[in-house]
Amino acid sequence: MTEPTITREDAGQRGGRYVARIDGQEAELVFSRQGDTVTADHTGVPSALEGRGIGSALLDALLSDARAEGFRILPRCSFVAAQARRHPEWADLFVGDAG
Repeated sequence: MTEPTITREDAGQRGGRYVARIDGQEAELVFSRQGDTVTADHTGVPSALEGRGIGSALLDALLSDARAEGFRILPRCSFVAAQARRHPEWADLFVGDAG
């Protein structure tokens, strides 16, 4: 299995996306910004790439940037919200209700 290459593509103050390119396909975690908060809006992984941990790798990149850059995450995406509930040790990185 090829490891994904994850990059962050910023669209200025509006937000952007984290992109994993693997085996000629793309998965993404789309985000928007408002002040010191980044809203995780949507995570999309093509069905051919499901079950390979790519969504988690995208989220790991977002979490890493949150720690490094000092922003907090609002989990509007159901995948990100579910992961936040499973990992209470990440609570300091999230705002709002992960439920």
